[in-house]
Amino acid sequence: MMSELGAQVLSADEIARGLMEPGTNVFDSIVAKFGRGAVKEGRLDRPELARLAFAGGRVEELNAIVHPATIALQSELMDAIFASDADAVVVVESALIFETTHGDGWRERFDRMLLVTAPERLKVERFVARSGGGDRAALEAEAKRRLARMIPDDVKAAQCDFVIANDTSLDKLRLRVREVWQELTAQRQLQG
Repeated sequence: MMSELGAQVLSADEIARGLMEPGTNVFDSIVAKFGRGAVKEGRLDRPELARLAFAGGRVEELNAIVHPATIALQSELMDAIFASDADAVVVVESALIFETTHGDGWRERFDRMLLVTAPERLKVERFVARSGGGDRAALEAEAKRRLARMIPDDVKAAQCDFVIANDTSLDKLRLRVREVWQELTAQRQLQG
């Protein structure tokens, strides 16, 4: 929605996925740490890697490889965007910005922090839907396990400039996103 309004959006997940492709340092480091069992048909077996990391209690090992590389590439991409358009609004979408211990100074990297919240039941439902099928009970348990590792929304909200509740209709969500966009662009004009 921010992209539709004119923001340049960088997805941490998409950046990380690209960095985890075969032939990259991140791929090689993950295979060295997690073994060839994390590879299927020459690529990372993402479900197996998730199982090894989350169920195996090795999330921080994976994050220590992926997060620094993702943050470095985000910085490069932001620099390139601002070099071509000093007035650009860049939104870095990241599910784990508060949870990572591998990006010291994260707050200083951003002018504003925006948190999108939803009740846990919706987060679980959305995780199951994105997973594309399988054992629903197992997927729900996995979603809850991952959520338990995350900082609660109310704690994160206290550190944010804007909070958007994503718990009702798409129309209400769009309205709130537009309100935040207007505030962001008004603040940018004041700073300019």
